[in-house]
Amino acid sequence: MTQPPHDEPTASSPQELREQVEQTRHELGETVEALAAKTDVKARAQEKAAEVKEQAAAKAGALKEQAALKGAEAKAKAEEAKAKAAEAAAKAQEKLPEPVKEKAAQAAGQARAKAAEAGRLWEEKAPEPVRVKAAQGARLARDNKPALLAAGAVALIWLVRRRKKG
Repeated sequence: MTQPPHDEPTASSPQELREQVEQTRHELGETVEALAAKTDVKARAQEKAAEVKEQAAAKAGALKEQAALKGAEAKAKAEEAKAKAAEAAAKAQEKLPEPVKEKAAQAAGQARAKAAEAGRLWEEKAPEPVRVKAAQGARLARDNKPALLAAGAVALIWLVRRRKKG
């Protein structure tokens, strides 16, 4: 029972023994501090929360940067497509003979004038209840354009099938 542990050397003098005791006390103090830190759940949770918060902030920053980059790419592609469309329209207009351009401009002007005249006549001649109903119908058609297009497509398919059978 008086044998010293096999991993520690025995002290040959009282001074050495005191130094070993002091060293052991020091190591024991460090061990107790480490165990106390491990058992401090609140402090560990706060440390973990801070770590997770830092990671989330870093990830959010990276995602924000990535989204901004993709947005800029999409905007650049849209601008490029717009420029190409304008260029194609300009080329098509250049290829049109001058008499065709003039006739198109005249026809557009006449169409605008006739539309304005028809609108004026409508305002003068149509009874108030009819104008109100027409305006409501136009508003409904404008608001439900996809539904009207779908109904038109169904009607067209029905007519084509009917014609093929007959």
